Amino acid sequence: QLQLVESGGGSVQAGGSLTLSCAASGLPYFSNCVGWFRQLPGQEREEVAAISTGGGNTYYVDSVKERFSISQDKAKNTVYLQLDSLKPEDTGIYYCAVRSGGACYGFWTRIRSYSDWGRGTQVTVSP
Repeated sequence: QLQLVESGGGSVQAGGSLTLSCAASGLPYFSNCVGWFRQLPGQEREEVAAISTGGGNTYYVDSVKERFSISQDKAKNTVYLQLDSLKPEDTGIYYCAVRSGGACYGFWTRIRSYSDWGRGTQVTVSP
């Protein structure tokens, strides 16, 4: 059974950094699309970044590409999201999700195309 567990959230001041982790177990395929999403207060869940675990291609939404970085450790089946230069408007719950055996290209922003989700980790950025 596929499981995703996020960790690394917390409270930081504006300008600070956090490293979020998404540990996956039970992945049925070698190549998957792993995405990070966030839900800001009072808003719908939105895409942030994604990585194709087979080829390593990465994808970002324009609003974060200069500040956030997605990476993976294949040996640990873990995908990371490095959050730098955090702003109060980045406050929210961050989730990872997997498109098992699916491609990222052309699909990574489609929330409903992800089959499995973690429970999320809270990120709070104070002014």
